Amino acid sequence: MKALKRIIIVIFILIIVSSLGIGMYGYTLYEDKLKNQPLADKVSDIENCPNFVSIEEVPKDYINAIIAVEDHRYYDHGAIDIIGLARAIFTNIKNKELQEGGSTITQQVAKNLYFIEEDNAFRRKIAEMFMAIDIENKYSKEDILEMYINTIYFGDGYYGIKEACEGYLNKEPKDMNLAESTMMAGIPNAPSVYAPTVNKELCKQRQNKVISSMVEYGYLTQEQADSIDQSFIDEI
Repeated sequence: MKALKRIIIVIFILIIVSSLGIGMYGYTLYEDKLKNQPLADKVSDIENCPNFVSIEEVPKDYINAIIAVEDHRYYDHGAIDIIGLARAIFTNIKNKELQEGGSTITQQVAKNLYFIEEDNAFRRKIAEMFMAIDIENKYSKEDILEMYINTIYFGDGYYGIKEACEGYLNKEPKDMNLAESTMMAGIPNAPSVYAPTVNKELCKQRQNKVISSMVEYGYLTQEQADSIDQSFIDEI
């Protein structure tokens, strides 16, 4: 019995030590990035960009679509969604493939701001968590959404919703209708697959996922969803 207790204690200590080591592995990257450019400076660069679009300048349907498909518990959790992360891990193990990432919108913003070019995915993920916590502590949920729509990649060389709207739709973000908003919300998940200039059918399938998520989480009625016309995608 004493031997078993000792083994359990040793395992527990190893877990703690390993966790600390893993945490420090990502934390040093997080620290290095902030030393090179503080968070406030990064955000200032975004806001001073000629293509910057405030959250008030985009349709509410577009924001709702993003939240529904990317992070439906966005307003209910902090920087990291433990429930969403656990669900993603379970789904990936169950289906034996990487189907869900579990990253929150804030984690995606952290990646877009600092870690796009980081090759070590494991270290990057840990660093993203530290950065996401920092972002959530210093900025409101609306501020973070604003960062998201201005830094996310849409494919075809378009960064941010303004470039993407002008490139794909030939209009300003504020002029997007519901159909266009749902398409644009779906592209960043995998621009090389879902961009309308890459594969129109896959673009429509992804848009359908966005629409069904909006219905599921109460942003649209089924009647509204059924009325969305996807034919404009064929003209892009």
